[in-house]
Amino acid sequence: MSNYAQMTPTPNDKIYQAGEDFFSINDILSMAAHPDYRDADGFARISDFHFKVGMPIRLRLDNQLVDLSGGVPLSKEGVERMIFPLLHPLVLKRFLDSEDADVDGGYEMQGSQNNYRINLFRDRDGTAAVIRMLNERPPQIESVGFPNPDVWQEILELKQGLVIVTGVAGAGKSTTIASLLRRINETRPVHIITLEDPVEYIFRSEVALVSQREVNVSVHSFARGLRSAMRENPDIIFVGEIRDQETAALALTAAETGHLVFTTLHTRDATGALTRLVDMMPAERMSEISLQLSFSLNYVIAQKLIPLKDEKGRLPAFEILRNNSAVENLIRTNNLSQLSTIMGTRKREGMRLLEHSLLEMVQRGDIDAQTALAYANDTDAMQRLLDDSPLN
Repeated sequence: MSNYAQMTPTPNDKIYQAGEDFFSINDILSMAAHPDYRDADGFARISDFHFKVGMPIRLRLDNQLVDLSGGVPLSKEGVERMIFPLLHPLVLKRFLDSEDADVDGGYEMQGSQNNYRINLFRDRDGTAAVIRMLNERPPQIESVGFPNPDVWQEILELKQGLVIVTGVAGAGKSTTIASLLRRINETRPVHIITLEDPVEYIFRSEVALVSQREVNVSVHSFARGLRSAMRENPDIIFVGEIRDQETAALALTAAETGHLVFTTLHTRDATGALTRLVDMMPAERMSEISLQLSFSLNYVIAQKLIPLKDEKGRLPAFEILRNNSAVENLIRTNNLSQLSTIMGTRKREGMRLLEHSLLEMVQRGDIDAQTALAYANDTDAMQRLLDDSPLN
């Protein structure tokens, strides 16, 4: 058990040494807002801060881990004195009361334009943490990087159904959904309920009425929050992540019964997202779920953040699956492996494979061919596109 109770630290205590100076956790997190760590468009180049016993604080700068200049190795007490004050008391209690827990929390720095997402855990060396930087408000949807504005414009007009944004950790999924919700909040008189672990972007109700709930703080679980949300007259529900079959089933039911549901999954491509949803269910329910999914799905958006050629920033590459009659039939009959063919041939309908986005980035000069191949889902298909490109 930690002796944290005797420490009584604050986020402004200058307890970490780097070079000849001492810094508070607020000082360190504020680095991400410094002009030296912004790209040409003003976006932060620092995405994460890593805290590990025996190592100096590390930053993920342009997707590369680098030591904080002059930083000294952290002790267990040093990690806890910096991270614990940032967490909601209920989240911290859950961590301290369990020997194997990892917890997620959010931190809103007073006087800052940034919010932070915290994951606190234990490894063999002691207490460890990763903090992800988030802007106070999500970017405007126009700046997210959608290859076809018709896609996000159609999503903004949806009244019901399911929109899935998928990708690996750190791919910008929550930011994409938050940008869509920001525009809806600014333009539509609807009730939006978000269920998040933790709350990332803080929304103030504007034209819409926004209710944000945090798992393990204001609601026990995503599934319980969804059940509650259905009784709270929502028009739009954002489920931060589908992690289990109960949440998946409830999200599908909500989408099928007249609500617009946004959610995220951790898969590398659009086909994988649908496969994951179906595979969560017991074998005897797979046909039923496939049918339900075929009717309720609107879009699957898969994304990756790709490092730029100049090593000063990243841009998203998108794969987009839009539900139409052909897609609906493949989902209903559980022939998901054929979805990539549909995405590869229906660009006029707003669909595309990730490799198409990567090719466009190469043609614009944002990335080189080697980077495109490294981030492609299908390297053979990527190579064929590069070979056929007018650049060759």
